[in-house]
Amino acid sequence: MTELRPDLELIASLIPDGVSVLDAGCGDGTLLAALQARGVHGRGIELDASEVQKAVAKGVAVIQGNMIDDLPDFPDDSADYVILSHSLQMLPNPALTLQQIMRIGKYAIVSVPNFAHWRNRLCLGFTGKVPVTKVLPYQWYDSPNIRFFTLLDFTRLCESLGLRIEKRLVVRYGGTPTWLTGNSFFLANLLAEQGVFLLSRKM
Repeated sequence: MTELRPDLELIASLIPDGVSVLDAGCGDGTLLAALQARGVHGRGIELDASEVQKAVAKGVAVIQGNMIDDLPDFPDDSADYVILSHSLQMLPNPALTLQQIMRIGKYAIVSVPNFAHWRNRLCLGFTGKVPVTKVLPYQWYDSPNIRFFTLLDFTRLCESLGLRIEKRLVVRYGGTPTWLTGNSFFLANLLAEQGVFLLSRKM
């Protein structure tokens, strides 16, 4: 079985067996294949044709498409969970995308890189250059990232959209996961490389 990267492993741990899942930006289908092995009914959307081929080879139901154009075509409440992993920072309208996935799913699980991690701060402060890390492996001139936000920024966006954060978890340097509550999250904005959020609509 293919080993999942840390944030995908955490996402998988939040999804019960037997539910329906839409993975928006599913890549090569590794996460969906792992979930399907547990009886999850999964399907994905992916823009990159080569990644779609890899996903299909894994037995994953996936369509080649653009999230911006194709998410509006999915009916309300058509999935139990919608997954958005390491994609939000690449999209032109993160707020609209969050609203779309929360319309489609009863829950959404979103993983994001944290641009405020202390190594990024030190790199920019002491070298004067844009950080390049394992989580953010791109040079400034070839990065697909067009939005640069922190875990606190993402939290405030969810609050402004009226979304409930059911659970939040961070991945610290080296892939160590930590569940967070209360004020500990403010320290996590400094120490965490990635965040994973389980979202629902406020009633």
